[in-house]
Amino acid sequence: MARKKGRDISGWLIVDKPAGVGSTAVVAKVRWALDAKKAGHAGTLDPDATGVLAIALGEATKTVPIVTDALKCYDFVVTWGAETATDDASGEVLRTSEARPSEAEVQAALAGFTGDILQIPPAFSAVKVEGERAYDLAREGVEMELAARPLWVDSLILLEAGEGFARLEMVCGKGGYVRSIARDLGRVLGCLGHVAHLRRTWSGPFEVERAVAFDRVDRDAQDWLESQILPLETGLTDLPMLRATPEGGIRIRNGNPGEVTGGAEWGELVWVMDAQGPVCIGRYQGGMVQPERVFNL
Repeated sequence: MARKKGRDISGWLIVDKPAGVGSTAVVAKVRWALDAKKAGHAGTLDPDATGVLAIALGEATKTVPIVTDALKCYDFVVTWGAETATDDASGEVLRTSEARPSEAEVQAALAGFTGDILQIPPAFSAVKVEGERAYDLAREGVEMELAARPLWVDSLILLEAGEGFARLEMVCGKGGYVRSIARDLGRVLGCLGHVAHLRRTWSGPFEVERAVAFDRVDRDAQDWLESQILPLETGLTDLPMLRATPEGGIRIRNGNPGEVTGGAEWGELVWVMDAQGPVCIGRYQGGMVQPERVFNL
């Protein structure tokens, strides 16, 4: 079997993704710049969106589902008066409206988009329809009805309202589409709308203030980039941390249940560390942890 090329680097590099670049392309450039053996991201950003893209390297890729499930914050601008095929400014205009909502009307409508809501993803999205991506079908002109999906919206705040636009901040759970929020707000307000600007300011424990500019991701800056890598456990701050006993750490690293100190709810997902560092993510079982993902650091 051919050996995978690249260096064994584990941790998180947070990139401030610019507009016009896809999330997969950012991951590929980070992997190339660091000559990393393995890399992945924790939550796609649309090509036209900017902001926090958390790149997991090496063993940190085992923690990606934890960060993907965490709350995320978006700062975005909705332009009123037009609905587009993509629900953002890059798409063909499908319908227009002369109506414009007042600040009070926008404020009043926000309550219907918080808490547990059902959201229909944009036609141009990565949602799968009978095994194919919705955006591929949309580009081919295939008409489809996407099923509504549950979404938790922790907060939706009006930051600014002007002539023909509104700037909002949304904190939501996994699977949220800001473009759908803009589209549906426009419909509820009777004025139509689409996203004109979108920026993710934080994702789980990762904030844009700690992010690396994309134009600094280069092999010539490899040593500096490596100094910006955050520890693997940075992505686990939402989970309780328990410590393995010396014998428990050995057992867990071999894939077996191991003894830990500290407590949690029975069956709760936790992460375990010992004197050597992070050991695993697993389920607490009354003084023991059954590992689900073991870190090979």
